[in-house]
Amino acid sequence: MKRGRFSCNTRSETLEWITAIIDFLKPFSFIINAHVVNFFKDKQWEDVDEEWVSCLMKEKPENILLIPSGSVQDHWPASLKEFIHTLRSLSFPREQADLQTILADVNVEPLGTVLSQGMNLKKKHEVEVLSAVVSSVVNSVGESTVVDVGSGQGYLAQVLSFQYQHSVVAIDSSSHHGNVTDARAARIRKHFASQMRKSGSGNKCPDAPTTITCRVLSTEMLKSLTNVPLEENDLDINATALNEGLRSSQSSGDANRPCSLVLAGLHACGDLSVTMLRTFMECEEVKAVVSIGCCYNLLSEKTSEDSCSKYGFPMSAGLKSLGFSLGKNARDLACQSAERWSSLGEDAGLQNFQLHSFRAAFQMVLSKHYPEVLATSPSIGRQGKAFRRQKPRKALETLSKVDTSRKDTDVKKSMRHTSSDSNSYSSFEKFCLSAFTRLNLEHPQDLDLSATWNEADAFTELIGPYWSLRAALGPVLETLILLDRLMFLQEQGDSIEVTMLPIFDPTISPRNVAIIAKRL
Repeated sequence: MKRGRFSCNTRSETLEWITAIIDFLKPFSFIINAHVVNFFKDKQWEDVDEEWVSCLMKEKPENILLIPSGSVQDHWPASLKEFIHTLRSLSFPREQADLQTILADVNVEPLGTVLSQGMNLKKKHEVEVLSAVVSSVVNSVGESTVVDVGSGQGYLAQVLSFQYQHSVVAIDSSSHHGNVTDARAARIRKHFASQMRKSGSGNKCPDAPTTITCRVLSTEMLKSLTNVPLEENDLDINATALNEGLRSSQSSGDANRPCSLVLAGLHACGDLSVTMLRTFMECEEVKAVVSIGCCYNLLSEKTSEDSCSKYGFPMSAGLKSLGFSLGKNARDLACQSAERWSSLGEDAGLQNFQLHSFRAAFQMVLSKHYPEVLATSPSIGRQGKAFRRQKPRKALETLSKVDTSRKDTDVKKSMRHTSSDSNSYSSFEKFCLSAFTRLNLEHPQDLDLSATWNEADAFTELIGPYWSLRAALGPVLETLILLDRLMFLQEQGDSIEVTMLPIFDPTISPRNVAIIAKRL
């Protein structure tokens, strides 16, 4: 677990890495905590180094999109190149690890058409890899029941059951997901049973996962799993039944009940990933955990007024001692993916920047006509995606007017002309009218969108570079969150073996870092 001069094999190494990140981030809190919707209203570009702004506003859009990936150009200011290189060196590596050289007995098997039915390419890749990793961990700690935490439609649970033939419990807070999981598992089991009859193998068809609807993952709930018979399929067990199981006698049927558990979570959302790690430490029946987090924006965070000891960030005593807080904007920013930015392409990138310009210019409209609404931090929903769906090709043609045979000097003008086309105002007007509708606001009588757009248009060339510099901080912020979780486990002593690995292809699944911990 090494990146450049940083490692995280021990608690002290992890703390050193965390401290370096915090020291680097502090001077850039102005851009981390910025609300980009206020870009024009607050003239946010004025806070950025003037030399950086002057350089990037002339840059090719494709080079701007590569900033979060750590790519720099020779002619950029030395301070800008140092900023980007330092961000890259502080970020945990995302290149997919060679799992067979790191984990014992890992064999990633492709999913057949029956098990992969309904999965998109991303989900199929994730389930193929993670199921192999989890199976390897189960085999290394001894016979255990896998608990798929936040199981959704049960894709991971079903592959672990039918392909790897492990005992599996699928836990989700939604009873609907449980019903979907059961129905899908029944179809898969029917297929496997048919195949075995045809082959005449005489082998027993693998059991389907047991499904449980439960809103709270706790030590008590997991302990009770060791007292609930798991050989029956299609169970619907709620927290009350589980607690009753916990109180029941353990003298009967012990041979048919699991004595150990392995927790697995594929993109367990927000605090759920944190709860998995805490529960692993608190529940001795849990022998291992494999956690891949996501949705850092939904993490709970300790505030100065908060007396609660259980929150999503920070987890470790080491980071708590540093007194550092992220804040909502930083947690949002941690979700940014360098791989997604680099894969956008020039046209999609320019369109993305234009939509950010529209939203920031609309914020000026709200500031003038509806200041009381502005104070509530209004959300206009997924306006950007809806806008793209309404006019996908026309928007791209508006944003990219330069022929593919253009000279390099013409390309460098692209950032200056992302919104200068006459159609941009018309698109902005439609954006605003749609936003008014979404917010249930009437159009002001003295509304002059043209004046607002003319005021903003002079600076639209800056929003792409600004957003790219902000996005470049995302991988470092995610690294900080992940290192905090890692150090929490490292602080528990030598009885825990823990590693952190990028197990997915980041171009397919950007949230690809798994924390794997086992009891020794």
